[in-house]
Amino acid sequence: MADDSKASNVGGRYAQALFDLAKDENKIAQVEADLKSLKAMLADSRDLRMLLASPAFGASDKGKGLAAVADRAGLDPLTRKFLGLISANGRASVLPAVITAFAALAAEHRGVVAAQVTTALPLTPAQAKGVAAALRQALGKDPEIETHVDPSILGGIKVRVGSRLFDASLGTKLDSLKFALKRA
Repeated sequence: MADDSKASNVGGRYAQALFDLAKDENKIAQVEADLKSLKAMLADSRDLRMLLASPAFGASDKGKGLAAVADRAGLDPLTRKFLGLISANGRASVLPAVITAFAALAAEHRGVVAAQVTTALPLTPAQAKGVAAALRQALGKDPEIETHVDPSILGGIKVRVGSRLFDASLGTKLDSLKFALKRA
């Protein structure tokens, strides 16, 4: 747990620095798009995740790997320089935290709030509109919703906005009931 917290803090600082540079160069949208495609690449490639997380690879190897990914994906020069910097500083493993923190900063800059919605089954368009309307009413801002499907929650919904988590999943309710029955 402590390692995740440290990664988030370091990732947040790097994201803030990247955001400030992107803002100065008027490239927030481009860098955000680059980071979204990197996030998709990380989700799709076990090898890329291993490269970033494994201490078996040195900073130069991670830098070369990220440079190759950036070249192939056609990322903006600012994003490429940033990837080189975090690799050289031995912080390539915090890239997922940087991506998450940068997305939140960019959403705040646009005046919207980022929300991650997790359900057991994919949301229908009507359900997605309902969730968006409920979040808009609760938060007072337009939400940018990123949906995830996780069958392990069994049913219901989990919504994360920033550090707040609303958990109305069936799995959590069953766990609570199990805990209450054990105490009785």
